[in-house]
Amino acid sequence: MRPMNSDVSKDTENARTPLPIDELSWTADELGEGYQQATIPLGPDPEGEGENIAVLVKAGDDAATGKPALLWVHGMSDYFFQTHVAEHFTAEDYPFYAVDLHKCGRAHREGQRWHHTNDMATYFDELTKVTNLIAEKHGAVIPLAHSTGGLIVPLWLDHIRRNDPETHHHVAGIVLNSPWVDMQVPEWQMKVLRPVVKLGAKLAPNLKLPVSGESTYGESIYKGLHGHWDFDTEKKRLGGHDKYVGWLNAVLQGQETLHSDDTDAAVPTLTLCSTHSYLGKPYSPAADTADTVLDVEQIQHWAPQLTTAGHVTRPIPGALHDVFLSQPHARYLAFNATDEWLNSLDSAKATNSES
Repeated sequence: MRPMNSDVSKDTENARTPLPIDELSWTADELGEGYQQATIPLGPDPEGEGENIAVLVKAGDDAATGKPALLWVHGMSDYFFQTHVAEHFTAEDYPFYAVDLHKCGRAHREGQRWHHTNDMATYFDELTKVTNLIAEKHGAVIPLAHSTGGLIVPLWLDHIRRNDPETHHHVAGIVLNSPWVDMQVPEWQMKVLRPVVKLGAKLAPNLKLPVSGESTYGESIYKGLHGHWDFDTEKKRLGGHDKYVGWLNAVLQGQETLHSDDTDAAVPTLTLCSTHSYLGKPYSPAADTADTVLDVEQIQHWAPQLTTAGHVTRPIPGALHDVFLSQPHARYLAFNATDEWLNSLDSAKATNSES
């Protein structure tokens, strides 16, 4: 894996929080009864925007059940609000957590640009911290990584595979929910775009990009418009948050790293996505049954190449960009596919322990 930022590749002991998870300062979460949150300090922001934190959310009493804990990792301009996902998996005896990454959702602080980074590797430290915290209690962790989270998590897993095998050992697998593994434009455009963005990131990393292109998706899911889901529209703006050249360069570099032959998440992987995309168009009813953010053909092409430890791709007819926010039948198919895959991991673990 090509180095992304040597400043974040420090002694792995710095990435471990010594306080056990049950001794963190848990407080009531905005999601209401049954949800609590704890702040994880991360230190100074690499972009000079104050002190960074991550916020860990837990559902229920998080008692150890003998099953791996699930860790929701959100997407771009996003945060964790999908309580129905937590309720589904806790009913299946999977302890459930979610992390709002630094500058995102609950972890955003005044004066910070929402979800901004100039290097995807800046997220590695907090992922390692929360994984070790959760694994100390539950033994193993399975991230459920959505969209940009689905870009960050495989990069992190490849990094810890090489540099922190103890943490990597705690990860039993990953579920990728419409991962952002490629830019949703033709390759000939990318050949022009990459060098321009790379130069722009050197000369003017804080230059704001003119468009975000997320409003169709936001309109399709928000209950105040055409959707069925309620969420904080400041934490998750319908049209997305402002984005900058340095951030776009970080995305392109991260995707280029994922595409390299020597990148390997090295854990069993399930990828969920829609069967078709509806891109670059204003809202219409067609947006209610398609991925309006990413190219699903790109997802299906690149996702199987992210790991050597076994990969399953499950396209979901009628699914949205977040497959778990889809209309009922597609949502049922997404949950069913995930349940089957998780059960296969449990069965394989039991078989291995008996042999």
